[in-house]
Amino acid sequence: MATDDLGRTLRRLRRLAALTQEDLAERSEVSVDVIRQLEQRRKHSARLPTLHALANGLGVELTTLLGDPPAVSTGENDGPRFVAVRRAIMPALWGAQPTPPRPDFSLATLREQIADGWTQYHAAEFDTVMKALPDLISDARAATLGDDEAAGFAALGKALQLAGHVAVRMGKTDLALISLERAIEAAGQSSDPLLRPMIVNSVAWAYQRQGRLADALSIALHAAGDVQRGGHTDTADGLKVWGALTMSAATSAARGNDYKRAAELMAGAEAEAARVAKLPQGSDSRMISVFSPSSVRIERVRLAVQYGHPEDALALAKGMRLSKDTPPSWRTWLLLDVARAHTDLGEAAGAVKALESLRRVAPTWIQHHTLAVAIVRDLWALPNHPPGLRSLAEFLGVAD
Repeated sequence: MATDDLGRTLRRLRRLAALTQEDLAERSEVSVDVIRQLEQRRKHSARLPTLHALANGLGVELTTLLGDPPAVSTGENDGPRFVAVRRAIMPALWGAQPTPPRPDFSLATLREQIADGWTQYHAAEFDTVMKALPDLISDARAATLGDDEAAGFAALGKALQLAGHVAVRMGKTDLALISLERAIEAAGQSSDPLLRPMIVNSVAWAYQRQGRLADALSIALHAAGDVQRGGHTDTADGLKVWGALTMSAATSAARGNDYKRAAELMAGAEAEAARVAKLPQGSDSRMISVFSPSSVRIERVRLAVQYGHPEDALALAKGMRLSKDTPPSWRTWLLLDVARAHTDLGEAAGAVKALESLRRVAPTWIQHHTLAVAIVRDLWALPNHPPGLRSLAEFLGVAD
């Protein structure tokens, strides 16, 4: 896999982890000379197994090392659409203050628009979401001055949480954390006891992307404990929030090489997931955390790949039936991990089959995901191309 930013990203993540090149070489079992050449940009490419090893040594997702999504600027000079999102998250000093909502304003309509934004986000329609976000945030701020102040703050919290997720996807984790911290402030003024822990889970994800694994683990466990102590796991919504936080904690533990703790947390999440369908259902599923037996199994597949057990990953994925509310983003992660497992085992045909399925069910995601490009690049370098690979390579711009 080749990228102009690989060396720069590798150096930044290594320094964030407080590792020397020699430390990373020891933890990843990758030659220090390879690491040095990549960071000095004397070497611009690495095979997928090498990238796996480096990501594991750094304690980050492979996509964090590769960059996700691939075609977005990492500098400060962003396009006007993203600048508008920045301004919505962080209004200019001494700028115009929010005003009460106009007479024809409908809080119910705003909530529906925010829920639609989450659907578009999970479908990788990032440009559409960025176009809508400034108005959503502005309308939500106005709603906090309306008749139902608490509901207005709840809407503002969800809109800023959405902005934080988009910022992470654009590679702007510091901006994401600003948006998420403001979302937590708004959640504190709402009447929704689950909103704050949901946003904390987003913060944990941003910390993971920054390599702050201990911080991500700590806050996820703390928030999950708060949900449980508050008695909220007796409702479907509360259990979903608890479960998502618990899985997030497991992921952080795994990437920090504490596989035993990760396995314990995932076992606890899996035991509880079956209760979701039996409990009283709550709010719009688009506005609540994703947690179900399907999501637990998807995360177990992911962790098996992270552990370096591709056979286990494929066994877990075999015959899996996803629930109807599994978002396209989660289906994407599953199929990518299946493709990664096949690639790690040298099964090119299986990897192509998984990627072809991904192209059918989530064509936008496969174009945004650098891991898909990395897998196809590795397969394209093989002397014998399995059926279907050329079409994928041409679709992703990998073919010669």
